[in-house]
Amino acid sequence: METKKRILSGIQPTGTFTLGNYIGAVRNWGLLQQEYECIYMVANMHAITVRQTPADLRRQTREAAALLLACGIDPKTSILFVQSHVPAHAELNWVLACSTQFGELSRMTQFKDKSARHADNVNAGLFTYPVLMAADILVYNADLVPVGADQKQHLELARNVAGRFNGVYGDTLTVPDPYIPQTGARIMSLQEPDKKMSKSDTNANSFILMLDDPDTIRRKFKRAVTDSEGRVYASPEKPGVTNLMSIYSVFTGKDMAAIEAEFDGRGYGDLKSAVAESVVETFAPIQDEYRRILADKAYLDEVLKDGAERARRIADRVVSKVYRKVGFLQL
Repeated sequence: METKKRILSGIQPTGTFTLGNYIGAVRNWGLLQQEYECIYMVANMHAITVRQTPADLRRQTREAAALLLACGIDPKTSILFVQSHVPAHAELNWVLACSTQFGELSRMTQFKDKSARHADNVNAGLFTYPVLMAADILVYNADLVPVGADQKQHLELARNVAGRFNGVYGDTLTVPDPYIPQTGARIMSLQEPDKKMSKSDTNANSFILMLDDPDTIRRKFKRAVTDSEGRVYASPEKPGVTNLMSIYSVFTGKDMAAIEAEFDGRGYGDLKSAVAESVVETFAPIQDEYRRILADKAYLDEVLKDGAERARRIADRVVSKVYRKVGFLQL
């Protein structure tokens, strides 16, 4: 029997996921479970490169796990856990840091972006977190990692570090490949459609959150930036309209040509309403399930405890092997 390939993916618990997170990542996670052995983590250790309020971080970690379950992750089929519950991530991180070059980390574009955004707190974690990201992947011998355009550089680093470690110490770590989702549409800001949708945007009208209520979703889409032409068709010259069409395509399964035909002779108001309703309709059952899971604290804790135990069984074996290879004395 052919063994399934192993996929690892993680998401930070810094507030509710956006529509972009859902389309680009979370929506696909449920779909991958049939074909792959899936390991999903709430990456709370990565969250603290930016100063967090401890009580909020705890609450948001629980909420992120509940939302992932509501989006269709089956904790019996997949492993769902919180990153800090598995010490092996931090343990492998140090060994890999000693196989990572300073120059490699200084070339990371996200470090430059985040340093500019958080100039008052340019900490060492902000500089070295791509090594922890490599440890997240390599500690599970993951074969595949779903990556968006902004994560390609991090996966490349993980591949380089694994290759370098194997070159020195012999074949130890699995070198992961990128997994590019078929419909990984890049969802842009509703207010500045040349920028990626992000919940760190100062304008709350630029992003849709998965837990926004129906009226908020409708209002934000109504305010979405389009252009003055008034015709619905996709074009690089029409980023706002194309972005709305992309979102509609994901939620309805219609291609761009079908959407153009549907709105032929109709204005942007009709398009915005239709997009909003398709999103409201998809998110309503997810929001109901999320609230149900979050209210059942014992169930959620049990899922995370079980997930951490299963994750630790894999990760501890890898760390033990790595420690042996580098010459750490083991008792």
